[in-house]
Amino acid sequence: MASLSHLPIFLSLLFTAFYSAASQSFIGVNYGQVADNLPPPAATAKLLQSTAIKRVRLYGADPAIIKALAGTGIAIAIGASNGDIPARLRSERGGSVGELECPRLLPGQQHRPHQRRQRGPLLQRPGPDLAAPPRHAKCPICPLRCVPWRQGPCLHGPRHDLAGPVRPALVGSVQPGLQDVLKGLLAFQRDNGSPFAVNPYPFFAYQSDPRPETLAFCLFQPNAGRVDAGTGIKYMNMFDAQVDGVRSALNAIGFNDIEILIAETGWPYRGDSNEVGPSVENARAYNGNLIAHLRSQVGTPLMPGKSVETYIFALYDEDLKPGGTSERSFGLYKPDLTVTYDVGLSKSSQTPSTTPLTPSTPRVTPSPKPSSAWCVPKAGVSDAQLQANLDYACGHGIDCSAIQPGGACLYPNTVASHAAYAMNLYYHTVGTIPLNCDFSQTATLTSSNPSYNACTYPGGNT
Repeated sequence: MASLSHLPIFLSLLFTAFYSAASQSFIGVNYGQVADNLPPPAATAKLLQSTAIKRVRLYGADPAIIKALAGTGIAIAIGASNGDIPARLRSERGGSVGELECPRLLPGQQHRPHQRRQRGPLLQRPGPDLAAPPRHAKCPICPLRCVPWRQGPCLHGPRHDLAGPVRPALVGSVQPGLQDVLKGLLAFQRDNGSPFAVNPYPFFAYQSDPRPETLAFCLFQPNAGRVDAGTGIKYMNMFDAQVDGVRSALNAIGFNDIEILIAETGWPYRGDSNEVGPSVENARAYNGNLIAHLRSQVGTPLMPGKSVETYIFALYDEDLKPGGTSERSFGLYKPDLTVTYDVGLSKSSQTPSTTPLTPSTPRVTPSPKPSSAWCVPKAGVSDAQLQANLDYACGHGIDCSAIQPGGACLYPNTVASHAAYAMNLYYHTVGTIPLNCDFSQTATLTSSNPSYNACTYPGGNT
């Protein structure tokens, strides 16, 4: 364990957030420029406008990109280099660039993508056993980085070695020797209403434990789940477990009101021959199912009913990056503006081509015919499968706002209740044929209206 005196000291990147008032999306993308083959900024801006992406994170204040994004309604977060920070702090806060408003600063991170797997001293968390034999119990969670403001050390967090019971709710913590430093940074963030940014990468967890069940857990695919031995919470995917580990650590030192922001997460579609995990299929499954999970607004067990603002890594490959092939293979789009693989971000087709959580279904069609039947889960279906059904339904172009905060069907706030509503809505939106109420044989049609109180399930002829 490194002492504070041995920490690398960085005047870290800052995010300047330019928010459009109309932008409410929580799905963003990282736009790196360590490449010599990227398309012109204007072409990229046009590409982004054709997608559901409403936020872009930049690693530098490139005037051409900022100008191209002006007026698009896309919010941007701009990283300021260390040398630019003193002048930035002396300048007047606020201002505008074209039609982009910049009302506040958000914290950022030192951008060293080829060092994501570096260990560090910030957060410590013995972590999950995840129902594995002892020889397989080591499973790193993610390289979390502290998010400093203005001046101060960029404290690189650890690649959590998970050995022992999965206990993110109880064991997520900050090393005692660093608590004072981190508390000062978090207090500043609290005063300024800024989030704590982390980089969860389930990809690295799978690399250290390349079993099929771990891959399913990391890709949001159906799996048996992994239980938090301290709380009894069953986690159905690695992303939620990682994020809740951070939530637990912040709560433990009194900062339960600090929001969490996912500055980077992704999965490479290509790697070297000795790398485990990179493939188009896995990248499509991870990013596509992550997007579906975020759109469902289910949240995590410790942060239910909302989705964390998330920036997917990355918009394009960066062919000049050092490191292995996988470091240059995270791009969702190619330099010619075509998709590397489809994850359902295009406005013209919101159906992601992920590894399916249920059998394939027809495309969404407008104005479904009325039906007097409702699609509901069968008795005895596990929460794991219900969660998969919920993510699938809400990620395929239907409006799940009724089961989100403020919606008439939010309560009871359970996976079973939300899945039942979403599955029925999917059935009546896509088309009322039996195939669309299959969900891997976990659903059935009923003539009994499941509506309750103000929560109305679509169905019937009225």
